[in-house]
Amino acid sequence: MAIALTDGQVDALCVASADKYARLVSQVQGFGSALVAFSGGVDSAFVLKVAVDQLGERAVALTALSASVPADEAAAARALAAKLGAKHVCVASQELSDPRYAANPTNRCYFCKSELYTLAEQQRVELGLNVVLDGFNADDTKDHRPGHQAARERQVHSPLAQAGLTKQEIRAWSRRLGLGTWDKPQLACLASRLPYGTQVTVERLNRVGKSEQALRALGFREFRVRYHDAVARLEVAADELPRLFDPATRAQVDAALKAQGFTFVAVDLEPFRSGRLNDALPGRSLPVLGNG
Repeated sequence: MAIALTDGQVDALCVASADKYARLVSQVQGFGSALVAFSGGVDSAFVLKVAVDQLGERAVALTALSASVPADEAAAARALAAKLGAKHVCVASQELSDPRYAANPTNRCYFCKSELYTLAEQQRVELGLNVVLDGFNADDTKDHRPGHQAARERQVHSPLAQAGLTKQEIRAWSRRLGLGTWDKPQLACLASRLPYGTQVTVERLNRVGKSEQALRALGFREFRVRYHDAVARLEVAADELPRLFDPATRAQVDAALKAQGFTFVAVDLEPFRSGRLNDALPGRSLPVLGNG
């Protein structure tokens, strides 16, 4: 559904979470300097904004680039870091070369984040910074987040979660601080569009990425293009479904996705919601690879 916060809701959320925000600011100040793992999403943008405000030039953003990162998202991250006045380091991430990641087990994110935080630690040392920060928030503790294990193993700090800030509170504070990301839809790496157990390849990531870019060009905001071999399964936010079913728009969407090599385009009757991929997890019948 569309993300909407009225002025009154923003004020109420900020008042209710003022102590949390104060803890966040105090914690970031206490780090002295920090490298922020920065994707350009709601959470990492908020962390970077607070870090730049409190630490100035001693706050540096790091973005890892690979086939699993949509090209337009990488460009948006660069633009936002520049707008915030943050030094921004972009590095190539090689998670696809790890066969454990490519096999797409249910803990795939562990291997991706392990690569990210290894790169981040290298940059932290080179730049002489004290800590690495991520955008893990209090709500993330309620979902399947194997990548957070990699963060714990590498002593990455999660100041949003440690302050107890929820996603809605982060959106409210982001709006109050003037961040354009406050109402940005939740995103995830393109590999999350492939069902667990389906091999992650550059070709498949590119097909999904270009398909989603086409949908954004048509004005859709909250959606996923799920990869099922010859089938592209669309999940679209409830309030955007009526426009999808407009005959002209439907034809444009169908043509755009078939142009990326899909034979069939299907629409999921359940509207988009974040975390759908994890619905298959309770039975744990899908592959999980060792972390070592």
